[in-house]
Amino acid sequence: MARPIRETPILMGKDAERFVKEMKRVESLTPDQRRANREKLYAEVEEINKKWNLTYNALLG
Repeated sequence: MARPIRETPILMGKDAERFVKEMKRVESLTPDQRRANREKLYAEVEEINKKWNLTYNALLG
C-alpha cells in the first residue's frame, strides 16, 4: 500500500526570500553556466565519494 503524501511546509520570512532569490538566479543561467554548475557539482560529489569511500556496493552492506 502506498503511503499518504505529507503536506508540504510553507516557507516564511527569510527562508522564503532566499528561496525566491535563488529561483530567480537559477532561471537566468545560460546553458554554458548550467553545464559548468553541473560539472562542478559532479566533481564535488566525486571528491566526497573518494574521501568517505562511498560506493553503491558499500551502501548495500
